[in-house]
Amino acid sequence: MAAHIGLIGLAVMGQNLVLNMNDHGFNVAVFNRTTSVVDEFLNDAAKGTNVIGTHSLEELVESLQTPRIVMLMVKAGDVVDQYIDKLMPLLSAGDIIVDGGNSLYTDTNRRTALLSEHGLNFIGTGVSGGEEGARNGPSIMPGGNPAAWETVKPIFQAISAHVDGEPCCNWVGDKGAGHYVKMVHNGIEYGDMQLICEAYQLLSEGLGLNADELHTVFNEWNQGELGSYLIEITTEIFAHKDSDGLPLVEKILDTAGQKGTGKWTGINALDLGIPLTLIGEAVFARCLSSQKDERVRAAQRLPKAGVKFTGDKAAMINAIGDALYAAKLISYAQGFRLMREASKEYGFELNYGDIALMWRGGCIIRSQFLNNIKQAYNKTPDLENLLLDDFFVAAMQKADAGWRKAVVLGIELAIPTPTFSSALAYFDGYRSEKLPANLLQAQRDYFGAHTYERIDAPRGKFFHTDWTGQGGNVSATTYTV
Repeated sequence: MAAHIGLIGLAVMGQNLVLNMNDHGFNVAVFNRTTSVVDEFLNDAAKGTNVIGTHSLEELVESLQTPRIVMLMVKAGDVVDQYIDKLMPLLSAGDIIVDGGNSLYTDTNRRTALLSEHGLNFIGTGVSGGEEGARNGPSIMPGGNPAAWETVKPIFQAISAHVDGEPCCNWVGDKGAGHYVKMVHNGIEYGDMQLICEAYQLLSEGLGLNADELHTVFNEWNQGELGSYLIEITTEIFAHKDSDGLPLVEKILDTAGQKGTGKWTGINALDLGIPLTLIGEAVFARCLSSQKDERVRAAQRLPKAGVKFTGDKAAMINAIGDALYAAKLISYAQGFRLMREASKEYGFELNYGDIALMWRGGCIIRSQFLNNIKQAYNKTPDLENLLLDDFFVAAMQKADAGWRKAVVLGIELAIPTPTFSSALAYFDGYRSEKLPANLLQAQRDYFGAHTYERIDAPRGKFFHTDWTGQGGNVSATTYTV
């Protein structure tokens, strides 16, 4: 029997997606560059399934029904292009190549156009949920050539997570839209994880909570408005003991790795001129953590004052919870604001409510309030910023006082809170009718004749002042070489 889909790349994600597809009645043909991995998979995890093993790309393609679907689960970058180059001569018009890795959206733009020129369809899809999600139902974010969607839709929606009977998978948009949304998802993931880490340090180092107490606090948080996958697994981490009975988390070296998607999100925000402050700080926090040896030397040369917390511990725990929740809302607001700008700039035509639905299950950032985000965009599809929605307005007002207390605690105890505090600064800046940029623009005009607008003149009319009496009337906006 011909296979419904072929999959290349039998690492952890690839193997689990194959088993997921098999469970849902799809025949899958598999190939791996190291062909012995195919045999090991068939004799182990895939034993007794309908999975078809192949030992060459030619054999893989020949085993597929038409139109053929070949899904790549390989390392992003050159490897994807290498496989595309090898597959193109083997495929026919209307066949589909799917890239399920964490590729940069601009690469997906390029690949979609390239394959279209050769009569082939390309889909770049984000897949979130890790090993567990791939096996039991991930969040899937496909984009690329829309002509391919109806063919892959039954498979992708069947294997994705489902919430309230709805699949956490829908068409995102043309070209690199799917990988773009996955990039922003990962940026928000960076932010969520750093926020939780800052709450952890305030609770443990600041308030002196041990791992068992942290488990209790996070378990309580997970039952309420903070309920999410990341809070859930953090709760379990605090309960996990090493072989000597001590908390394992306390024995893990405090240096964090990254694969680049958070950095890509920050770079893109700079390109589009969107303040993505929280995610940017989350990326930099990982960078700072990697400077372990230097930090150890700095701790000796620049010792902290040793101030201790004295106050109502229970009230401060609640304040830290408020800070975690409010800053988390800021992270999503910034992420969706970035997607709004990108949709306009790149012609993606993103549906933000659908994106919130896709993130409700299976993915790493699934959270309770994604339903509220969906409702916000149902009510106002062209919503400028989630912070202007009634739910967000009420939530921010409720958490405001506690949020500030938590940031002040970090300042007083010399505990860094880069994402808590940057989110608060963004919040205060966003709701400020007047910012000091008038002085900044005066400075720019003073040293560089960059001109400025006036509050008593129409927008778009620019002025220049000869601040020193020696610069004349030439401004940077009119000067030409």
